[in-house]
Amino acid sequence: MAMPLDVRGIVVNYRLGPRSQRPRECLIQFPNVRSRSEASQLIGRKVAWSDGKNTIVGVIVAPHGNKGIVRVRFRRGLPGQALGSMVRIVG
Repeated sequence: MAMPLDVRGIVVNYRLGPRSQRPRECLIQFPNVRSRSEASQLIGRKVAWSDGKNTIVGVIVAPHGNKGIVRVRFRRGLPGQALGSMVRIVG
């Protein structure tokens, strides 16, 4: 599956544990990725979130579950208003 370079995804949530939240890791859902095997092909790609002034870059590190959601580790933690917003694959 050849992915175009400008693919947009949605920030679903932070990576959560039973008693902890990891703000540097987020779960991202891409609309055209529907399986774990398709999501695993995206590992290593860079993702950027921007709010107009600031851009925070992260890397896709692993699939999450079997529905095509991926785990992204950002250099800095994403703010709360990033939940539900768009990110794009930049490389």
